[in-house]
Amino acid sequence: MQAAELFAQGKTRAEVTGQLGVSAQTASRWHARWRAGGVAGMRTARHGKPPRLGPAELARIRRVLDRGPVAAGFDNDLWTLARIAEVIERTTGVAHHPGHVWRILKAMRWSLQRPARKAVERDETAIPRWVAQEWPPIKQTVSVWACGPGGSLSGSGVGIAA
Repeated sequence: MQAAELFAQGKTRAEVTGQLGVSAQTASRWHARWRAGGVAGMRTARHGKPPRLGPAELARIRRVLDRGPVAAGFDNDLWTLARIAEVIERTTGVAHHPGHVWRILKAMRWSLQRPARKAVERDETAIPRWVAQEWPPIKQTVSVWACGPGGSLSGSGVGIAA
């Protein structure tokens, strides 16, 4: 807005560049916007590139993502950025680098989710039995192996500082 005021006072692009400490290219862009629409034209300026995906495309992507990775043709139920990039390209024809897909997800109000690290085959009833019956002999075997035949760390070649 300072540039618009300076242009209205009759200042040149070079003067605006020096006074506001911006590049000549920026001052030229501001001047063209000011000439085309005055102060109002300066206010409506967009920053950055326009989005390549509109609301309709984002809605189509959301529908595919909501159905899940398996329904989208993947072999398990885990979304990755690479997979989502593939879905976006298949759905809209617009290619995005997987490293930039998180921005699209953020715009869709999706957040990072970590998968549960429990195996599907996990048997909760068998775990206490295994811990009580199977683990003690394994633990004892490991302890004897680690400590050597005498059952202690001394004399095993392991240096222990006192």
